[in-house]
Formats: sequence, C-alpha cells, structure tokens
Amino acid sequence: QVQAVESGGGSVQIGGSLRLSCTASGLTFDVHAMGCFRQALGKEREGSSCISWSGSSTYYADSVKGRFTISRENDKNTLYLQMNSLKPEDTAMYYCAADPDAFCSESMVPSHFGPWGQGTQVTVSS
Repeated sequence: QVQAVESGGGSVQIGGSLRLSCTASGLTFDVHAMGCFRQALGKEREGSSCISWSGSSTYYADSVKGRFTISRENDKNTLYLQMNSLKPEDTAMYYCAADPDAFCSESMVPSHFGPWGQGTQVTVSS
C-alpha cells in the first residue's frame, strides 16, 4: 500500500519556524520528485515547493521563496520542509505527495501527484 504520512505541524507565532516531515512508503522513493502542497480553509490546494529525485534541484512558489527549504533523505524515504519567518498567510493544512516524474515541474498540478496523506496543520498567529 502506497501512502504518505506528514508530521511536524503546530501553532506558532508570526516569525516562528517549523520543520515538517513526510515519510512515504510502498513506492520506490528515490526515483520520484516530491512535492509539498498546502490548502488553506476555503481555498484550493497549491504547490509550495518541490524537490527532484536526488535533491539536486528544487522549486519554490514565490510566496515561500527565501523562507522555506525543501530537502530529502532517500535512505529514510523522508522529505523535509523547513519553514522560517512564518506569516499568517502560511496557515494551512500541509501535504506531501510523489510526482510520477523524477524532476519537478513548476506547474505543480495537484492531480499529477499522489498518494495523499492526511496532512499536518500549520497555524500562524500573532
């Protein structure tokens, strides 16, 4: 069974940091690019960052560029998202998912990715 499990979310103040983890199982982790998505209440799911199969290339949405860092440990089947300088607009449920391809596409269409885990909630407040 292919699945992804996200963890590390929580409530932080503006300017704070969180490190999300995502462990994927049931797939050959190190041949897939991995994407991090978020979905705020009442909004569509959007891609925030992506990392190629080896970690050699990354992509960030403009809204998180310079604040978020995506990384991966293939021997642990684990993806990480370090989030710094958090803002209230970062409040959302965060998900990770595998890309069928080895390299990221800037379009990050959610329907192209999967499987989807339950997500982990990030809340940023003053």
